[in-house]
Amino acid sequence: MIQPQKDSNRKQKLEAFDRLLTIMDELRLNCPWDKKQTIESIRHLTIEETYELSDAILSNDLDEVKKEIGDLMLHMVFYAKIASESDAFDIADALNSISDKLVHRHPHVYGDVDASDEEAVKANWEKIKLKEKGNKSVLGGVPKTLPALVKAMRIQDKARGVGFDWEKKEQVWEKVEEEMNEFKAEFDLTNGKQTDQEKVKGEFGDLLFSLVNYSRFIDLDPEEALERTNLKFIKRFQYLETESAKDGKNIADMSLAEMDEYWERAKKL
Repeated sequence: MIQPQKDSNRKQKLEAFDRLLTIMDELRLNCPWDKKQTIESIRHLTIEETYELSDAILSNDLDEVKKEIGDLMLHMVFYAKIASESDAFDIADALNSISDKLVHRHPHVYGDVDASDEEAVKANWEKIKLKEKGNKSVLGGVPKTLPALVKAMRIQDKARGVGFDWEKKEQVWEKVEEEMNEFKAEFDLTNGKQTDQEKVKGEFGDLLFSLVNYSRFIDLDPEEALERTNLKFIKRFQYLETESAKDGKNIADMSLAEMDEYWERAKKL
């Protein structure tokens, strides 16, 4: 095993973490708001902070990434502090737990297992997780509350970890086209057929799932891709609002053709 170089800043990092622990202790004792919080009460705030970190990453704003990492670190320390008050666990227990897990799940680094590439590492990881958690299903570890797009990615990753996957991206693209044709057939309004919304919904879901599948084969994160498109749309629409207002127009009174003129200008920026 290759040994990491000695970190010259390790002492400062430990001191910074100790400072955060001390501040957390002080706030829990002296701040009315912090004293009142429970693990359940700060859960939604943690979710919000996670999305804010995601926004900073997509914006490539490293200064903001730094701030959001700090916010999330505070939340982790907060959870551990609250748990320690009932002797459930403390921050040392949490950190030792993840360290033990990392050592156990990297036998190619800390043991004698051979894993020469990323795919072998991921396959070992999923097999070890399956044994650890005693799940009856490979997919048992996928959180139920994940957003659907992210859940599709995790489901496919886990299935791939045990060898259930397509062999070539061309096969996946054929599946995308097949699902698109099935969706079109179910939603074809030109023949006057009454659509079955449940069937349409099912076919559209199949199409999205197959597109997520294809994204893996071209090393593309579909969640990130969709969010970038969301941000692009927001930027262009806000340009439309701002510039039309400068021209004395009310967007609610504009025709689609008028709005499209501003939209085309926004696309060139």
